[in-house]
Amino acid sequence: MRKIRNPFQGLEGYNCFGCSPDNSSGLQLAFLEDGDELVAEWIPRSFFEGYHNVLHGGIQATLMDEIASWVVYVKLDASGVTSNMNVRYLKPVSVKDSKLTLRASVKELRRNLADIEVRLFDSNHNLCAQAMITYFTFSKEKSKDRLYSPGHEEFFGD
Repeated sequence: MRKIRNPFQGLEGYNCFGCSPDNSSGLQLAFLEDGDELVAEWIPRSFFEGYHNVLHGGIQATLMDEIASWVVYVKLDASGVTSNMNVRYLKPVSVKDSKLTLRASVKELRRNLADIEVRLFDSNHNLCAQAMITYFTFSKEKSKDRLYSPGHEEFFGD
């Protein structure tokens, strides 16, 4: 596995709920590349609870949407916005779990639409939720000029 660098860190005003390591209220996700997949490991915290001791479904969806956006950045060398998201919640996720693992990969490309499959596992490797997320992607030029997509090489520099 190869660590993915966060090229947005240090940008003035960068405070993404999903991936900013400096957002103390956020998810603070970091990513690894494992072949065709991106991987994130995340430790749930009780203030993300829905039902008693259960990770809120909206937080699960946000975790899956965030890693999917990074698939667009890293694997497609583009940026995009969520167009559609279909989530299946299969098992409750405990906020007391020691570590969750997310895995995401591109399943299909159709012109400027990318279907990203995401799976969320608990620390016992049980599949707890899965999503198919469609991203509307932008050209490399528009991604770079308007949406600060730094380009593929910036995710792997030192």
